[in-house]
Amino acid sequence: MTNGTPITLEIFKGEDEKLAGTTITKFAKAGITTMEQLAYSTPREMVELTGISIKTAEKAVLLAQQIINPGFITADILHSRLDQVTKCSTGSKQFDRILGGGISVGVITELIGEYSSGKTQTCFTLSVLAPLPRERGGLGGKVVFIDTEGTFEKGGTERLIQIAKARGIDPDEALKNIIWARAYNSVHQHTLIQNLDGICREHDVKLVIVDSMLAHLRGEYLGRGTLAERQGLLGGMLGKLLRLAGANKVAIVLTNQVQAKVDGSGAYGDPNQAAGGHVMAHACTIRCRFWKGRANTRLVSVIDSSYLPEEKVRVAITEAGITDEDGSFEEITEDDGFLETCVELEKVMNLPLPIKEEDETSD
Repeated sequence: MTNGTPITLEIFKGEDEKLAGTTITKFAKAGITTMEQLAYSTPREMVELTGISIKTAEKAVLLAQQIINPGFITADILHSRLDQVTKCSTGSKQFDRILGGGISVGVITELIGEYSSGKTQTCFTLSVLAPLPRERGGLGGKVVFIDTEGTFEKGGTERLIQIAKARGIDPDEALKNIIWARAYNSVHQHTLIQNLDGICREHDVKLVIVDSMLAHLRGEYLGRGTLAERQGLLGGMLGKLLRLAGANKVAIVLTNQVQAKVDGSGAYGDPNQAAGGHVMAHACTIRCRFWKGRANTRLVSVIDSSYLPEEKVRVAITEAGITDEDGSFEEITEDDGFLETCVELEKVMNLPLPIKEEDETSD
């Protein structure tokens, strides 16, 4: 990616053609059109998607990796890049704070908890906020919501409208910016995730939500005899989501259920643990645990992250979705953004603030 612009596979064409035109066409038909998508894929995955030989797939992936990441870089350069990572507000200033500013682009964030602990409400709030411009706490793109539990069909759209209205967002626009799909079983869920590349590219998607990741797998793969097959399928879907996050620069949010600890360790702490085992744990960069609190409040804690401290805060579920414990949330209107921009211009360029014209109908 150069200056934030994806590099297309068209650069392989020309006199010194490194890949055959027919191969590039096959990639395009499979939804692989940028160097980032190709570099984050595996040769075996490319063989399955396009039908090309493993040798050609290995060559293509290697070429793409050399172009977008030609070698090692120093930590200071990496740090400057990470400082520019876009984050989406959760709707609560305190929740944003313990996440280092909000839900991060390019990684998987996992929301863990019992039923009614606030996971889906967080997803609904994110779905409304993510399409907002970056200066208003959003990501400036659409949202894909893969629904495995039918939450949208149980009043989900009405809840989204309620959240949007409470936050001063046009509810019709909010719904238009959410691309929903119901996964009816684990195979269907896998298919939907495999097709995300094309959806994200076509609709400028910046946030992908899967609610929940393990629901179908836990119901279809019963007993220890099916554990290896289940974890293999889970690992494949998580691997695809990780590559999607990196190649398309989108945020990934997964909800996860809990299960009882059976080794006796629950007697001295939390009796429950996240489902999915080590496969799920290793794939997620940030893991947040939800607990039910008094009245409409919930406790949220970052329980695993390589760079965020473990900290617990209390949030509330209100008409506006997830908010701070007292029900407050940051209200940012278009006019606020206008004035803030003018203030910055005045500071930097020593220019007077422009006077906004009054409406013609006003006295």
